[in-house]
Amino acid sequence: MKILFISDVYFPRINGVSTSIETFRRNLRALGHTVHLIAPDYQTPSPDETDIMRVPSKHLPFDPEDRLMSYGWVMKNIDKLKSERYDIIHIQTPFVAHYLGTKLSRLLNLPCVETYHTFFEEYLYHYIPVVPKKLMKLIAKRFSRHQGNSLDGMIVPSHPMLRILKDYGVTTRSEVIPTGIEPASFVLGDRDGFRKNYNIPQDRPVLLFVGRVAHEKNIGFLLKVLDCVRKQIPEVLFVIAGEGPARESLSHEAKALGLNDNITFIGYLDRHTELNNCYRSADIFIFSSRTETQGLVLLEAMAQGVPVVSTAELGTRDVLRDGLGVWIAKEDLIDFTDKVVNMIKDNDARKSLGDAGREYALGWSASKQAERMLTFYQSIQDEHKEARINSKILQVVSN
Repeated sequence: MKILFISDVYFPRINGVSTSIETFRRNLRALGHTVHLIAPDYQTPSPDETDIMRVPSKHLPFDPEDRLMSYGWVMKNIDKLKSERYDIIHIQTPFVAHYLGTKLSRLLNLPCVETYHTFFEEYLYHYIPVVPKKLMKLIAKRFSRHQGNSLDGMIVPSHPMLRILKDYGVTTRSEVIPTGIEPASFVLGDRDGFRKNYNIPQDRPVLLFVGRVAHEKNIGFLLKVLDCVRKQIPEVLFVIAGEGPARESLSHEAKALGLNDNITFIGYLDRHTELNNCYRSADIFIFSSRTETQGLVLLEAMAQGVPVVSTAELGTRDVLRDGLGVWIAKEDLIDFTDKVVNMIKDNDARKSLGDAGREYALGWSASKQAERMLTFYQSIQDEHKEARINSKILQVVSN
């Protein structure tokens, strides 16, 4: 099968969508299929630019990390895209990529599916604060419904997210297919080496967050938890690995809480060389996002044998099973803090929970998810062909 991915983001822009695209590209190709990608040009290549069409793009004034692709530039290259004779289009993001994908679907007469990566109802108002939150939620719902119903199929990373989309009125055929874990995520990182490189004492208790440092990740709540934890364990350190628009405000908040000696921001880490080491260096991975459609970082932490304390909201409810690598906490300072403190103090609990999480993460194989994606593609393609045949029959009958 020859598949065309279209996305508004990809490496070197680091986030969960980029990781998901890379994971599926690699595993679909390993299964013998061809995957091309249309993505913005960041003026810096990714490690693997094979079969990628980089589109001229502009900076976004309200989000300097992302780019706005040139719709017109892609349309000028329509003859090249036609010559590739794709079997299906898979849209990854809902901005220019969505409208490009649906347009190309019509022009090339191809079925078109899209992955719903981002819970916009709990996301957009962080970036357009001038619009009232209730109104922004209503706009997000209508936006998602309109886009979802313009597709031949929709992929959703979790069952809770699928239920929300159904409640919005999305009637498009949908399938829950999460992003899987690559075998490389299970290669144990160098705990001691990472701590040495970042001047972290080997015996210092370390809490870790990995991900985009963004408002919707609810990291402010984790700072309040840290403030409570350090009153019982003064030497505790919270490591935040990632970048994003909330970093400056979180730095100010940490300073206001007097947490400068208990927190360090270390920025983005290379997935292939440093990330496993970072996970492995932690005593506990902590997480409290309300907007995850899956929460891949939770499984990556478990794959490294690192126990997790996390809330279970939206997509993370699909991933997390209390006692299998995680103690699930409420978004409540007392409950979350107690679980973190008790886990730091109980070496045996951390060890047994980490071992259980590592075994649990093995069940989320990336290759299995790629096989499920191919099955979904095939069914959508079959339905598309049947619809074309029926349309031709109707034309003949009407004539």
